[in-house]
Amino acid sequence: MASAMELVGRSFLPGPAAAAPGPERRRGGPCFAVVGREGSAHKRRPSLRSTAPVGALAERVVVTPAPPERAGTAPPEPHPQGVAARAVVTVRRRRKEDAKSRVAEQLDAYADRVGRSVLLELISTETDPRKGGPKKSRRSVLVGWFEKKDVKAERVVYTADFTVDGSFGEPSAVTVLNRHQREFFIESIVVEGFPSGPAHFTCNSWVQPTRVDRTPRVFFTNKPYLPAETPPGLQELRRQELSDLRGEGADTGERRITDRVWEYDVYNDLGNPDKGAEFARPILGGEQQLPYPRRMRTGRPKTFTDDRAESRVEYPEPIYVSRDEEFEEGKNEMLSEGALKALLHNFMPLLVSSVSPDIRDFAGFHDVDNLFKEGLRLKQALQDQLFQKIPFVRKIQENSEGLLRYDTPDIIKKDKFAWLRDDEFARQALAGINPVNIERLQAFPPMSKLDPAVYGPPESAITEEHIIGQLDGMSVQQALQDNRLYMLDYHDIFLPFLDRINAQDGRKAYGTRTLFFLTAAGTLKPIAIELCLPPMTDGCARAKRVFTPPADATSNWLWQLAKAHVCSNDAGVHQLINHWLRTHACMEPFIIAAHRQLSAMHPIFKLLKPHMRYTLKINALARQILINGDGVIESGFTPGRYCMEMSSFAYRELWRLDQEGLPTDLIRRGMAVEDPTQPHGLRLLIEDYPYATDGLLLWDAITRWCDAYVAMYYPSDESVQGDTELQSWYREAVQTGHADKRDAPWWPRLSTPDELASLLTTLLWLTSAQHAALNFGQYPLGGYIPNRPPLMRRLVPAEGDPEYALLVADPHRFFLAALPSLTQTTTFMTVIDTLSTHSADEQYLGERPDEAWTADPAALAAAREFADEVRRAEEEMERRNADTGRRNRCGAGVLPYELMAPTSGPGITCRGVPNSVTI
Repeated sequence: MASAMELVGRSFLPGPAAAAPGPERRRGGPCFAVVGREGSAHKRRPSLRSTAPVGALAERVVVTPAPPERAGTAPPEPHPQGVAARAVVTVRRRRKEDAKSRVAEQLDAYADRVGRSVLLELISTETDPRKGGPKKSRRSVLVGWFEKKDVKAERVVYTADFTVDGSFGEPSAVTVLNRHQREFFIESIVVEGFPSGPAHFTCNSWVQPTRVDRTPRVFFTNKPYLPAETPPGLQELRRQELSDLRGEGADTGERRITDRVWEYDVYNDLGNPDKGAEFARPILGGEQQLPYPRRMRTGRPKTFTDDRAESRVEYPEPIYVSRDEEFEEGKNEMLSEGALKALLHNFMPLLVSSVSPDIRDFAGFHDVDNLFKEGLRLKQALQDQLFQKIPFVRKIQENSEGLLRYDTPDIIKKDKFAWLRDDEFARQALAGINPVNIERLQAFPPMSKLDPAVYGPPESAITEEHIIGQLDGMSVQQALQDNRLYMLDYHDIFLPFLDRINAQDGRKAYGTRTLFFLTAAGTLKPIAIELCLPPMTDGCARAKRVFTPPADATSNWLWQLAKAHVCSNDAGVHQLINHWLRTHACMEPFIIAAHRQLSAMHPIFKLLKPHMRYTLKINALARQILINGDGVIESGFTPGRYCMEMSSFAYRELWRLDQEGLPTDLIRRGMAVEDPTQPHGLRLLIEDYPYATDGLLLWDAITRWCDAYVAMYYPSDESVQGDTELQSWYREAVQTGHADKRDAPWWPRLSTPDELASLLTTLLWLTSAQHAALNFGQYPLGGYIPNRPPLMRRLVPAEGDPEYALLVADPHRFFLAALPSLTQTTTFMTVIDTLSTHSADEQYLGERPDEAWTADPAALAAAREFADEVRRAEEEMERRNADTGRRNRCGAGVLPYELMAPTSGPGITCRGVPNSVTI
């Protein structure tokens, strides 16, 4: 029972925030019916952009006026040759605080009244010729903290008044000194009263009290400046701010959660060797055999057992990321709701299996269906036994029925039995949760690239005789020439690990190859599946087995088992490589380097900022509870404890940044050919390939946005080459963040505006559309485990095996026993439920909630055009989903493809493209 409760504790829970009512989950209807939309299911999500006028911040918040003697009714009278200015500061308060925090807030308010106040200082673009540094105002007290201590609004406005000399120039930075006891969150500052007009400072940052950090916080104007164009008054501040963010001169020990320091480290915190050898895991990164991208450094002490491994911080203890990378309240509330559901979803199956081991497996498909109809119900005899021993179980079952029941996944809403059909199995390779591995077969038979001295002959065992009857009268050579043969090939990624995987208890896998034929209707049909094991002896008959579409009852169940093993391979590659490695881990170095090398004033930082939101925090949480030793990924996927080694193998052998862009990837996989006469510069060989057709709409929109933005700031090759911050960012991301591959010859150059725009397009694509396509369909398309089992527990029996007789005697039970157990299933479903959920504070592609993110009107106009193009792309996707000629996204029981549809309401919607990797 103790181990059962340990597993419950590893559920994918949020931070320590208390559970709160989260976004309402949708009920019924296809996946395009989104919660929070009025009227039509396709109605656009309301824009997050504010329409409040500049400088009228008070109109957006509920504010209690301060007494005249403190706040005043107007800015102070200026000196005859001076300027009277006012800073309007918007502070965002926490919506929910415990009693201790409320008392601390009141104490800060009273301390503010007696002089322990917040001080602001204006800094000019100009330098002071007498002092040599930038011109500065006198420090001014932020007014209204005590008077507004009881205001219940989420956003509260305070003011600070300044009088400066008439030659002060334009305010370009504001420093904030917090002399309270608690941190607070500044959303924005607007300085009014200068002849140059209102100066906007987009902050969105926590300001620590002086007891934590005695250095004033600096916030820069929203005007973009390239390094060489930095006004004289800002040059030293710009340099010093970046130095501080890199941690130069700071303590090199363990980072505090209040710090704002970005540094690199290897993945040396996935295991816990101090608990025992079985909990140790290899260090990823810094090793030739196990290369990996770098992650955010925490500086925790090393373990006692291994001085290379970092000690772990187990959930729910917080793990370090820079303070401003922490989740905001809306995100924590969503995860809190998931925490409660995870606890209840996991508790009952663990309890049942620990008390009654005979029902750890599903007895029939009705047991799987009941998870969605009524949750896990207990047999009467077991009920009586549990209720007698553990009385609170009755209350859980009586009071939590809605939370014990799982939402019905979209994949079985329109057609409960679609997953059994071959055409649906094939369709999901083009429009499922992992549509990025399908490739055109360009030579027959398929060949392995592994060492034949170790893994046997490289040729596939699939012969012409296996497939000739499935080619509509064509020869194999004709089918190749007409681009009609396609493949899912997981042979080389799995085979090196199979001996170790299959030696684990309850884990069985093959290296699989699946061939498909493109029909005249534009759909795929599977024509052969090859299941491979490492050869134990020369000529081992079981090393390579080929299955073809069934001709009788027994071969039908063997075919279903073979398809399940393909899906298990696909699920592992999807999660460990395409999702985690390519969109999470490989993006982290670019984010760390951006904060270390690009000033907040840099135009490229301003472009990247919404695409970096929450990523470091979600990656840190993943190291705590998802990809760690004995974590959710190891528990739920076939490779088990070798999951991350497989991910490292893929990084070493497969990952290349220059091939991560959508058009290049499609051409690399043979799914498209270059064609300058086509709208996207290429021609898809499968015209109805929903991931690609919809993805190209967003790729083109991102490309035009990045091209236009880069052209505003970089008129020549020399302007790119001479941007010291830009070059330092890219160089560090490659040389330090991807140090194990830094000498690879394929890294894109960064010498021209076109190369910069191309690099930015790829990064924005990976963090937005590519991640969304791989993530937000996990529960809707993978929540019904028989459709897509994440692990398999049995190999496919051959005639003469003892298990073959069991298959023939009871094929339903044998098939379900090969799939994950009851507890494995419910744990996995709970995790992907949370991973597939949009929080209420999601920011979608084309949206920027702060209109003042830049002061450049040309950039704002280009951003509006980008948003309009994203909206038009969404409308085109809706038209495609209604086109009956597109049989991979429209038809009887066929789900529409909406994973690239940009907007969404909160909850599980099977659509929505956030700006960044937020979950």
